[in-house]
Amino acid sequence: MFTHRLDEDRWLRLTEESDVDEIYELIVANRERLAEWMPWAAEATIDSTREYVRSSRRGFADNGGFSSVIVERGAIVGSIGFPDVSRHDRSCEIGYWIGSAAERRGTVTLAVRALLDHAFGAWELNRAVIQAGVGNVRSRAVAERLGFTLEGVRRQAERYPDGHYIDLAVYGQLAFEWRGAGDQSRR
Repeated sequence: MFTHRLDEDRWLRLTEESDVDEIYELIVANRERLAEWMPWAAEATIDSTREYVRSSRRGFADNGGFSSVIVERGAIVGSIGFPDVSRHDRSCEIGYWIGSAAERRGTVTLAVRALLDHAFGAWELNRAVIQAGVGNVRSRAVAERLGFTLEGVRRQAERYPDGHYIDLAVYGQLAFEWRGAGDQSRR
């Protein structure tokens, strides 16, 4: 079972089916700001949230990607996970979101750091990727803060329900860079 304590008040744990209502309520409360950068948020329903959790549980059981909730003082404040893992290429993608009430406290940075430690440690992967909308300054700042390299921009890479596209900034981190960063990337 994946659990990781970030600090005294915050931790990550594998997403459970019993979390569906709380996750959905958090999405609804933050729908407008989440939907600006994540196309799924605009149309999320309780059923799509339940299927996402079930899919994540299957991924975990198959030793693939998984989703965990970010918990602060007992309440779910966001989600982070590995939406894509390639054992063949020894690579993964990390995706995350957090409710507005939990922003600006370094929670996402701590959570991404924990997933990088897992990816490069337990899984012995070689590469991790974060993709963020070019205009999503906060999400991009997490990658930059943790020493990811901006590798390029995927033009019109993500389609939204209304038909418009956004460009995605692609950031990469290699295992030797993470291990070699030492205390510098752990600020």
